[in-house]
Amino acid sequence: MPARSTSAPESFGLDRLKTPIGIALLVTDAEGALRALDWEDYEHRMRELLRLQYGAVDLRERSAPAAMRTALSDYFAGDLGQLAAIAWRIAGTPFQQKVWTALAKIPAGTTMSYGALAAKIEMPKAIRAVGHANGSNPISVVLPCHRLIGADGSLVKYGGGLARKRWLLRHEGVEV
Repeated sequence: MPARSTSAPESFGLDRLKTPIGIALLVTDAEGALRALDWEDYEHRMRELLRLQYGAVDLRERSAPAAMRTALSDYFAGDLGQLAAIAWRIAGTPFQQKVWTALAKIPAGTTMSYGALAAKIEMPKAIRAVGHANGSNPISVVLPCHRLIGADGSLVKYGGGLARKRWLLRHEGVEV
């Protein structure tokens, strides 16, 4: 039987932010960095991603930093550059971190295929692994996994649902 971890669970704050596409769940650490952003109707998925990345997690109701809430609200109001102002921190494997960091560099208003992202991180044969890492992205919107599309230009999977992905892309000026 595997030994149980005796370390204390990670403690994060949980806040909610009303957006045009639903209630966003904001998970922040003690320093105010974003650790997860997901949708209220996908809270179970978010908690599972946090568990996979951090082990036991203690989520307590706590307001996210005002600057983060403002930046997200401004993004949803049309100021697309505000996402860059949000401090975030990620766990995950080194490969996942590489993919997630690359996601943050895809400019608003543009899309990229999974294959193009794999090539960009200098792992052109890792298309499926990029897709898997993208699907495990804990920080939706800010690490813009919605900007990844199929090689044929089609909308493919989005953890928050394809209707949200379509809205986010249109919001950023992408015709879908």
